[in-house]
Amino acid sequence: MRHWLIKSEPDVFSIDHLAKVKREPWSGVRNYQARNSMWKDMKPGDLALFYHSNAVPPGVAGVARVVGDAYPDPTQFDEASEYFDPKATKENPRWWLRDFEFVEKFPMYIPLQEMKEDDALQGMVILQKGTRLSITPVEAAHYKRVCKLGGGKGK
Repeated sequence: MRHWLIKSEPDVFSIDHLAKVKREPWSGVRNYQARNSMWKDMKPGDLALFYHSNAVPPGVAGVARVVGDAYPDPTQFDEASEYFDPKATKENPRWWLRDFEFVEKFPMYIPLQEMKEDDALQGMVILQKGTRLSITPVEAAHYKRVCKLGGGKGK
């Protein structure tokens, strides 16, 4: 099993939204590296830290699980969507997604600054300068440490 960090703006889609709907397609990713992680590297059952970006403060709010196989992101075909891609076709889709299901909301939110100050999290991708990807891999030790900081089970 691999671990990930997925970002979402809480006013658009938060851990509370995921808890309410239980399962959600992770659509709208328009970065090739993040797309490839979902399309080729993620597997059903992988766990992801749910990170609130553009929040005050930004940080990790809980855990989600990858559900099912990758499939074409339907927003790429929808001309009314902000994620429409005129180069994508049903025969040759450019963007892929995975569904995620709610696992848990942490009792304690872990702000980015707290993560930066934790020596056990050194090397975590989200903490590296210039990292703006919406999906990043997370080492098992970092995943466990963040879950511990949040008071969660992480399972």
